[in-house]
Amino acid sequence: MAMAPKVICLGEALVDRLGPLGGDPASAAPEQCDDRLGGAPANVACALAQLGTASAFVGRLGCDPIGEAFERLMVARGVELAGLQHDPTRPSRVVLVRRHADGERVFQGFQGHSTQVHHGRDQGFADQALEVASLQQAWPQLAAQASWLLAGTIPLATPQSAEALQWAVDAALAGGLRLALDVNWRPTFWHEDSDPSAGPDAAAQEVMAPLLRRASLLKLAREEAQWLFGSTDPVVISAALPQAPDVVVTDGAHPLRWLMDGAHGSLAVLAPPAVVDTTGAGDAFSAGLLHQLVQAEVQAQPQEPELMLRFAAACGALVCAGAGAIDPQPDARTVEEFLRWASSRPQPPNATGWPAGQPLEPGGREA
Repeated sequence: MAMAPKVICLGEALVDRLGPLGGDPASAAPEQCDDRLGGAPANVACALAQLGTASAFVGRLGCDPIGEAFERLMVARGVELAGLQHDPTRPSRVVLVRRHADGERVFQGFQGHSTQVHHGRDQGFADQALEVASLQQAWPQLAAQASWLLAGTIPLATPQSAEALQWAVDAALAGGLRLALDVNWRPTFWHEDSDPSAGPDAAAQEVMAPLLRRASLLKLAREEAQWLFGSTDPVVISAALPQAPDVVVTDGAHPLRWLMDGAHGSLAVLAPPAVVDTTGAGDAFSAGLLHQLVQAEVQAQPQEPELMLRFAAACGALVCAGAGAIDPQPDARTVEEFLRWASSRPQPPNATGWPAGQPLEPGGREA
């Protein structure tokens, strides 16, 4: 049974359709593609539960095989689902993911329904229709023992889901929860024909700005930091916001930069034991950091930011060693074993060198 959540994760749950390495998932034969359950908030909720921090997922799925698969998975992981909504008319979303030979990926569009709604002829996807009324009913149970709300900016791309997210943020902050915001900019969710590498336009930035001003913890990729703040320095970013949040700026395999609890620095990321697929590594990082923050709160034993970030980086590294965002997620014991092994090696871990005590399997986006 799910425990009362400490972290509420709100947003999209979807399928990442991974194309063949170097190939196009839109034109590849079905047997050449690999469908994996994903979506950043769903990934974080599952990763937290795997690490041992009670989590909840708030989102909307279609009444279809994808929705059923998600529910089975989250029940098995112990994720609280009081906030899960079922849409009788809209399908769950399938995202086409092009994978390069080095494991890096590009989100290039969607399979099936358009994200746009034209005079009622296309209802869009289930995640775009998250309902405030249903969320309000579930909220007392979700928030009773929670300390964090984790969200991204994708729900802001559609009016109905944006309204639900904004209500949840208001309710969370009024109830003493803190907002952890992973910007997770994905232009195709806002306009399906967008260049996947394009930054947010002025209209999108205006919609995102109120959320940025309310986060206690802000996670951005390097390019997101540059687009939104004109700087990749966490000190500069935090100073630009009225609440002066903690800030983490990631940069793939390059060192991440951070500002937490008044201290700041940079940290080299950990090399994965193998690179199969980078999808979900950033979400595993977010989960690892939130897990550490919650554990420090529960145990009333503050930890050094660098130790918490190193744990989070290990979570991200281990996810790269398997396909998809959720299946390779490690438990806390596996993370600690990996950290001990990595600290004893003169060179970064490699594809064959780590004798893991736990397999990278169930129960096992760039960072």
